[in-house]
Amino acid sequence: MDKKELDDLIRSVKANLSMTKVVVTRSVKTKTGDYFAGFAAAWNTVQDDAGGPGADMDLTMTTDDQAKSGMTLKEAITAHTLLALDADIAAYGHARAGGAMSDTEYREAVAAVKNNHAKILRNRLLKSEGK
Repeated sequence: MDKKELDDLIRSVKANLSMTKVVVTRSVKTKTGDYFAGFAAAWNTVQDDAGGPGADMDLTMTTDDQAKSGMTLKEAITAHTLLALDADIAAYGHARAGGAMSDTEYREAVAAVKNNHAKILRNRLLKSEGK
């Protein structure tokens, strides 16, 4: 495969990429223990990973409907960032509930996380637009 064929393939895949699930996990490591949080979100999908063989088969949807059920790259970036924000806050919440963080440390961490995620989202969306 030459460079042009590879570039064409990358452009084609990127243009047709459709995400149907976003997964994030977080941990907060402290002196008194580690606290974990994880979230998974599905987007208008017919696939159920936990359902076993055949669980993702919805005979009422056509292949075209199934192909259109995914997220665009911008939507996936936004979904991932929002879900990551929730996972971060949840992990800090578990650390606070476990006594590893004070209320003040928790509030400061959450404020920083919200600010950082807002910046990340703006920067990623601008980058996905080529700006």
